[in-house]
Amino acid sequence: MRRYAHTPAPENQASTTETRRSDRDTLARLWPYLWAYKWRVVLALAFMIGAKVANVGVPLLLKSLVDKLAPNASSAQAMLVVPVGLLVAYGLLRLSTSLFTELRELVFAKATEGAARSISLQVFSHLHALSLRFHLERQTGGMTRDIERGTRAVHSLISYSLYSIVPTLIEVTLVLSLLAVKFDMVFAWITLAALVIYIAFTVSVTQWRTRFRREMNELDSKAHTRAIDSLLNYETVKYFNNEAFEARRYDEALERLRRAGVKSQQTLSLLNTGQQTIIAIGLILMLWRATGGVVEGRMTVGDLVMVNAFMIQLYIPLNFLGVIYREIKQSLTDLDKMFTLMQREREVADSSDAKPLLLKGPPSVRFDHVEFAYDPARPILHDVSFEIPAGQTVAVVGPS
Repeated sequence: MRRYAHTPAPENQASTTETRRSDRDTLARLWPYLWAYKWRVVLALAFMIGAKVANVGVPLLLKSLVDKLAPNASSAQAMLVVPVGLLVAYGLLRLSTSLFTELRELVFAKATEGAARSISLQVFSHLHALSLRFHLERQTGGMTRDIERGTRAVHSLISYSLYSIVPTLIEVTLVLSLLAVKFDMVFAWITLAALVIYIAFTVSVTQWRTRFRREMNELDSKAHTRAIDSLLNYETVKYFNNEAFEARRYDEALERLRRAGVKSQQTLSLLNTGQQTIIAIGLILMLWRATGGVVEGRMTVGDLVMVNAFMIQLYIPLNFLGVIYREIKQSLTDLDKMFTLMQREREVADSSDAKPLLLKGPPSVRFDHVEFAYDPARPILHDVSFEIPAGQTVAVVGPS
């Protein structure tokens, strides 16, 4: 073996590793794991769209049902037979919504679990392929916490991004179209304005809150690291009677985590209050105009009920849209940290043009003035020379 001197890692490796990739890059890295189950992705999306279409049909049937029960119905038979048919159709649409949703969950479960399994296995294998230097410098407690959160983020990110955002937009589009066609554009404009203000408010406040979430994650990892590292070094702590010192350091980390958690919850309450205020104002304006239409004879009581049902029905995905955005940003933050581990380059790897090792006869091993160190400040081998002939065993002994 020729003389080997330790080559330090590139200076910009740490900074490159710690540089956060954009959300688009994170999603691009996740997509191949998901697209391996493409037929399940397409089928699950179809089921979700079917559920949203059925959901939009519910207020239409409710309007017809209320109008048929009006006092000026043509006959007692009409009041009995027609509502029964509408009631059955109403129930079937409700059932269809739940059925399509459960079918989506059933079909998509394998894709979600499979993608999470593939990513976790790749991270695990990559960590084993890294050099000892990485594991000596790395804090195991924080790293395992990052992997744990990243694995959970795979489930949340896939579910929220692919099967909630698109169907919600489809439902909003259908509702706006129905309001504009059946009534007038004012209803559509009020709904659209409330939607735009809601989304803008949610996105801006959530982006502002992201830094608090990142800070909370970092403090959580630090607290977890202190606990794990202290327990792993149980004997050392006991030898130096440092139990109280370790407990104090852990409590300090928990206190910083508590303050970050309170700040995160306060900003979340601000976000939720603003969202509810926007929805309430939009609902008041819609019902005010619909009530005026009923009084003037331009609309029926069934129309008023339908408008109210549409707004309440839109409230659910709108509120969920805020939750979706928050969860996606949180999941991207957690997933980014796990992908950062996968970006760490291997220090020892075969060259792209490496050729198979061809041996002629029994091999021998020879160290010729070898020097080696994981950390330049702590050399391991210095000017070591020896030879191990084929078929023999050499034992290295010493005080270490």
